[in-house]
Amino acid sequence: MRANSSSAKQGRTVTEEARRAQIVAAAIEVIADLGYQKASFAKIAQAAGLSSTGMISYHFAGKDDLMRAVMAEVLRVAEAYMGPRITARETPSERLRAYIESNVELLTEYPKHLPALIEVAGNLAAGMDDLGRSMDETLNLHVRLFEAGQEAGHFRRFDARAMAVALRGAIDAVVTRSMREPGMDVATYARELADIFDLATRTEK
Repeated sequence: MRANSSSAKQGRTVTEEARRAQIVAAAIEVIADLGYQKASFAKIAQAAGLSSTGMISYHFAGKDDLMRAVMAEVLRVAEAYMGPRITARETPSERLRAYIESNVELLTEYPKHLPALIEVAGNLAAGMDDLGRSMDETLNLHVRLFEAGQEAGHFRRFDARAMAVALRGAIDAVVTRSMREPGMDVATYARELADIFDLATRTEK
């Protein structure tokens, strides 16, 4: 078995990295479709086209290790998709809208990633404090976004952390609904959610 450490990563071959990526992609699919609890190594191996679960055990030191890799991959994809859309906007209000819309619209481009992320985050196993910290870092990012908008005079005064929790909960609720309603109009949800938080945060005129 191999731990998911930076030193181990440096020692992997291109083939090993490709196999790990294949397993992670399969895990994302299985978790999104069946849920965290039913995402067994057997199901993941089957989805990845592997002959046995031994290949997963070779590349990952248990389910927690694989879940860390799943979380890291989803966050990597989300950052690559959302980052350019957010940084291209100039004002805090525009960046907030871009954040919400790109986050929700990620469901269109990568329909399994966010559902898998929510499943993993909602079932954090013992010893996975690093994943909890990743979620806290995301929340803190929201807080900083709101505080920057307040300092620039674009947002009204409110508790930035409370607003950040509300934003995260609202986005997660849309993702959860998308899991129950395949084919839902993601663009409409994204636009309406952005409008709600625009109204909730804007300064009074």
